[in-house]
Amino acid sequence: MTVLKTSMRNFFAHKGRMALSAVAVLLSVAFVCGTLVFTDTMNTTFDKLFAATSSDVTVSPKAAKSDNTPQNGRPDSLPASVLERAKKAQGVKYAEGAVSSMNVTVVNSANKNMGSSTGAPTIAGNWTRNDLRSMEITSGHAPRGPTETMVDADTADKHHLKLGDELRTIAVTGDFKARIVGIATFKVTNPGAAVVYFDTATAQRELLGTTGRFTHINLSTATGVTNDTLKQNVISSIGAGAYKVQTQKEYSDENRSGVGSFMDVIKYAMLGFAGIAFLVGIFLIINTFSMLVAQRTREIGLMRAIGSSRKQVNRSVLVEATLLGFFGSILGVGAGVGLAVGLMKLMSAAGMDLSTRDLTVKATTPVIGLVLGVVVTVLAAYLPARRAGKVSPMAALRDAGTPADGKAGLVRGIIGLVLTGAGTFALFTAAGADKASDGSLVLGAGVVLTLIGFVIIGPLLAGGVVRVISAVLLRFFGPVGRMAERNALRNPRRTGATGAALMIGLALVACLSVVGSSMVASATDELDKTVGTDFIIQGNQRIVPQAAKAIETTPGLEHVTHYRDIEAKIVAPDGSSDGDGVTAADPTYAQDLHRKTTAGELTAAYGKDSMSVGSKFATKHHVKLGDTLTVAFKGGSTAKLKVAAITDDNVAIDQGARYLSTETMRKYLPADRIPPDQIMFASAKNGQEKQAYAALKKSMEQYPQYQVRDQSDYKQELKDQIGQLLNMVYGLLALAIVVAVLGVINTLALSVVERTREIGLMRAIGMSRRQLRRMIRLESVVIALFGALLGLGLGMGWGATAQKLLALEGLKVLEIPWPTIIGVFIGSAFVGLFAALIPAFRAGRMNVLNAIATD
Repeated sequence: MTVLKTSMRNFFAHKGRMALSAVAVLLSVAFVCGTLVFTDTMNTTFDKLFAATSSDVTVSPKAAKSDNTPQNGRPDSLPASVLERAKKAQGVKYAEGAVSSMNVTVVNSANKNMGSSTGAPTIAGNWTRNDLRSMEITSGHAPRGPTETMVDADTADKHHLKLGDELRTIAVTGDFKARIVGIATFKVTNPGAAVVYFDTATAQRELLGTTGRFTHINLSTATGVTNDTLKQNVISSIGAGAYKVQTQKEYSDENRSGVGSFMDVIKYAMLGFAGIAFLVGIFLIINTFSMLVAQRTREIGLMRAIGSSRKQVNRSVLVEATLLGFFGSILGVGAGVGLAVGLMKLMSAAGMDLSTRDLTVKATTPVIGLVLGVVVTVLAAYLPARRAGKVSPMAALRDAGTPADGKAGLVRGIIGLVLTGAGTFALFTAAGADKASDGSLVLGAGVVLTLIGFVIIGPLLAGGVVRVISAVLLRFFGPVGRMAERNALRNPRRTGATGAALMIGLALVACLSVVGSSMVASATDELDKTVGTDFIIQGNQRIVPQAAKAIETTPGLEHVTHYRDIEAKIVAPDGSSDGDGVTAADPTYAQDLHRKTTAGELTAAYGKDSMSVGSKFATKHHVKLGDTLTVAFKGGSTAKLKVAAITDDNVAIDQGARYLSTETMRKYLPADRIPPDQIMFASAKNGQEKQAYAALKKSMEQYPQYQVRDQSDYKQELKDQIGQLLNMVYGLLALAIVVAVLGVINTLALSVVERTREIGLMRAIGMSRRQLRRMIRLESVVIALFGALLGLGLGMGWGATAQKLLALEGLKVLEIPWPTIIGVFIGSAFVGLFAALIPAFRAGRMNVLNAIATD
C-alpha cells in the first residue's frame, strides 16, 4: 500500500511532465480503437444491407458469383421454367424471378456518369416484392413499361435527379433510355451503390439480351416453415445439383466474404501504422521515465536510505507507468470512437454513405485498447524502473544523477553493431536474390534487423553525427551554438532515443518514396521502349460492343487493336496444368507492344491454332518452341494450339501473358461467350495524331466510363495513381511523426527542468532570454536532423534493396527522389524548431534567483 501511495503522489506531482507521454499513448490507442470501430461499423453496415436485400431462400445459376459479372458481360441466368418448379415446392409463400446486373453504366442527358465515385457498383435490375424489404418508394411509382425507370434516393440526391429526368443505361447488350418515374429510399444504410430499376420484361431484354430468363429467384417462406426446410424442399422440386440454392444466411455470408476480405486488408494495414506509432511512443515513454528517474535521484536515494528495497523502488516506477498507460488508454478509447465517426463522415463526403446509426463498438475494442496501452507503457518503463532500483542510497545522496553503466553501454554497442551488420548482410543477400518471392523474406529480415540495430547504436552514432551537423550548422551561432551542441551531446542515450523516434517514421517515408519513384521511372522507361501504340482506351467496365464500334469508326486511325483476357485452363505436354487463362488480341498488337522473344517470332503466335507463352511458364512446365498445348476455354471447346513464340518475362507490362489471335478465340468460343474488350489500342495515320486524338475523345463522349489516353496521359495517370497511394501512406505515417515530435518536445521540456539551476546560472552571468531560447531551439534542431539523417539514410537503403527485387519483375530503374529526400530533411529542421517552442518559452520565463536556488 505504501508503494501505491508513493507512486500515486509522484504521478500527480509530475502530471505535467507525464502529459505528452500520455498524449502519445492516447494517439496510438485512439488509432487502434478507431480502426477497429470503423471496420466493425463497415461490416455491420454491409451485414444489415445483405440481410435486408436477400430473400428467405435464393435460387441462382450454379456458376454465378456474388459480384454477378462474368467475363462476357452478361450475368449468368436460369430459365423461367425453374421459377415455375420452385413455386410448387412445399412451404413457399411466394416466389418471383429477379434480374440483376452490375456490369452497367448509367448516364444522364449530359452523359455524366451517375455511378459512385468510390468504386461502389452500379446495380440495374427489376423491381420485385423482395426489394420492399430494404426499400420504400417515397416519390412516384415503380416502373411499368420500357421507357420508365426508378432510382434510389441517395443517387438522386447526389446527382440532383428528379422525376421526369431521362437516363441512359449502357450494357453489353446495348444502350437504352428511360425516364425517372419513381424514387425509392433505402431502409438500411446504402454504402454508396447506385441502383436503378426497370420492369421485369425490360430488365430481361436489355440486361440479359433475352426474355424468359432470370439471374436468380427469390422465395419467401410460409408461416411455420424454416429457411433450411424450404431450401431442402426447393432442391427436391427443381433437382439437386442443377442450381445453387441458398438460405438468407448462406446468401448473405457469400456476399459478405468478398467485402470482409477487403475490410481485413484495410484493418490490418491501418493497425500496422498504429503499431509503428506505438513503437515510436515507446521511445518517448522510455525517455520520459529515464529523465524523471534521473531528476528524482535524491528522492529515490532517501527512500532507499529509510528502508525501501530495490523491488519497491522498481515497483513504484512501474505503478506510475501503469497509471500513465491507464489514463492515456481510457482517453484513447474515447478518442478512437471519435476518430471512427470522423472517418465515417469523411467517407460519406467522398461518396460512400455510412450512418452513425450503425456505429459498432464491440466489448473487445476498449479492452484491446486498454490492455495494449497499459502493457506497452509498462514495458517501455521497465528499463528506467530497473535503473532506478539500482541506485545506491549513498551514491544518490552524493550525486545529482544516476551513474552511467559503462559495461552496459559496451554490451549495448556490441549487440547493436552485430544486429546492424546482420541486417546489412540480409539486405545485400536480398538484393542478389534470383526470385522476388525469396528475396522479399530476406528483405523483411534485413529491415527489422537494421532498424533494431540503429535504435540500439543510436547513442554511439549520436556523438559523431551530432558533431558533423553542428560543424555545418551551429558554428554560425557562436557560443550559443556550441552550448547547444554540448547539450545534445551531454546524454547520448537520450539524444539517440529521441532521434530514433523520428528516425523510424522518416525511414519508412524515404523507403516508400524510393520505391514509388522507381516504379514510376521503370514503368515510364518501359512504356517509352515497348509501347508503340498512340492511344489506349480503357475504363472501369469492359468496353461494350457499341463503344468498340465507335472507336473502330473514328476517322484518322491507322488500325485498332482488340485485347481480351479469356478464362481457360492450359495443359502442358508433361501433363502439368495452369488455369490463369490466355490473352486474345489482333495481330496488330505486336506493333502496339514490342515484346522481346526468347524463341520464335511473336507475329507467328497470331497464326491459325497458334499461341505464345511466357518464359517463366515455359521454364516451369518444360515447354519449348513447337510444342502443342491443350487449352480448355471456359464456356467453349478445347483446342490444341502450337507454341509459336516464347516471350521474355523480364518486363513489367503483360508479364506472363499468353497470346493468341482473336480469330483463334472465335473458333473455340461461342459468340455469346466472347467477352467484351478489356482494353483497346489505336494508332493514328502518319501525321494525324492530334486530329485522331481529338476525334477519339469525341467518339467516347457518349461513354464517360472509358478514358482515352495518349502515351503522355498514360504516364501521368500512372504517376498520379502511385502518388495518391503514397500520399495516403504518408498520411497514415504522419501519426508516427506526430508522436515523434511529442517525444522531442517532452525530451526538451524535461531537459529544461533537469537543467533549471544551470539555466539560472547562465542567465546570472549574462545570457539573455533570447540567447537561451535560441540555444534550446538549436539543440532541438540538431536532435531532429540527427534522427532525419539516420532515418533517410536507412530508408534509402531499404528502398534501393526493394527496387532490386522489383527489377526481377521488370521494374529495372532505380530512382532516388532527391527533391523529396531533401525536402523531408529540411522539414525536419522546422519540426525541431516547432518542437522547441514551448520548452524554450518556459526556459526564457524562469526567475533567475529561483532557478539558482533550485536543488
